[in-house]
Amino acid sequence: MKRRFTIPTWIPTLAFAAAIYLAVRYATQTETITRYWYQVIQFAAITAISALGLNLIYGFNGQFSLGHVGFYAIGAYGSALITKDFGRNPWSGDRVGALSWIIAAQLGILLVLAAFRYLRIGRLRQRVRSTLASSLQPHECNVICLLLTLAITALILAAGYYATIGLHWVAYRLNTALYAALPQKLGVAVNFAVAILSGGTMAALVSYLVGLPLLRLGSDYFGIATLGFAIMMYTALQNSDLVIETMKGARGMVGIPPYTTWTWAFGALVVCAIIMRNLIRSSQGRAIISVREDEIAARAMGINVAQQKAMAFSFGGFFAGIAGALFAHLYGFLHPSSFNMIKGFDPLIIIVFGGLGSMTGTIVASIGFALLIEGLRVILPQGFEDWRFVIYPILLLLVMLLRQEGLLGTREWGWLRAPLPPDRDIPVPPRALAAQRAGGNNSEEA
Repeated sequence: MKRRFTIPTWIPTLAFAAAIYLAVRYATQTETITRYWYQVIQFAAITAISALGLNLIYGFNGQFSLGHVGFYAIGAYGSALITKDFGRNPWSGDRVGALSWIIAAQLGILLVLAAFRYLRIGRLRQRVRSTLASSLQPHECNVICLLLTLAITALILAAGYYATIGLHWVAYRLNTALYAALPQKLGVAVNFAVAILSGGTMAALVSYLVGLPLLRLGSDYFGIATLGFAIMMYTALQNSDLVIETMKGARGMVGIPPYTTWTWAFGALVVCAIIMRNLIRSSQGRAIISVREDEIAARAMGINVAQQKAMAFSFGGFFAGIAGALFAHLYGFLHPSSFNMIKGFDPLIIIVFGGLGSMTGTIVASIGFALLIEGLRVILPQGFEDWRFVIYPILLLLVMLLRQEGLLGTREWGWLRAPLPPDRDIPVPPRALAAQRAGGNNSEEA
């Protein structure tokens, strides 16, 4: 069978994305849209990144999470500490001090987690217990195992602490040399890129640490526990000036450079969509989806359910951190009220509205959500702007009544759709082939 030529799905998807990017750039340069709507469009792209992370956690992995806004806040404030007062940061008085400390802290945490995973303290404790069981009493074995666990944990934490100090020294020297060699504009761009990645990494690390004890819970209890984490983060941000004066606590953090542009926001959205699409279409992604469908069946097939939950939760936190970093540098101002419990429901509304398990639906719903909220602000008469928070829930209710699976359900568009298997010649069974030949001979005789 001769194969038909088909256009790869990524070509029309790339053309469509390029058209949207160029259209917004053209409308901005020609002042067809105002600066206000320009920021709204950027905010829509940032919201889509955060919602993609929550859809990975809830839509694809089945973990109902209400603490997504906490990771969003971590990315925002963490990146702002790196870029704020670029020439004078609170830790060392120069422009690379905060960046060096944050990079060192992230690497130190990764080293500690790797040490715990490599040593496998639980298995070591079981071996010690089985060795001593023949010569000691059970309570004596328990005491010895507990002391051994505490000693190993203390050694790992101490090693991580001193490793962090050493990594800070190395990072400080490298950053100083790097920024001294780069032109100012390029140095600012590199600083912002590192800040975005650092914001995502910090959120991913915190989500992994938070998920270790919480992912053992069921979906409903997990949602309540993550809500507690979001409330804890909000309270910590309210009083953050007691630890770091630059964060200003309840007064709000000001002076953040507005580095976020349409290029940064759109580029980050495209990169995050590519990462998530490749993850979902991989064997790892199929394992993540299988946990959502049936944990018991997935565990029976040899899938490490806890590992897949932790991976989905960490990637979701990473996307939220990226979005938070871009949000912090969009308006140049951060306040704890932007990350309260009410704001935490926005990405949940978006993914339910667009369709759980649909990246296309999430992106479309994010754009529609931002444009609807801000459009109602402009359309409604003066004094009735708050009625938009009544109108859009009614629209959401109507969508849920008429289409419970969301706008797109689990459908995808273009390159985001699962690839089709290649066309292959279907082998004909021997009996069918013999019958076909016999029928052909009979027809020739006739």
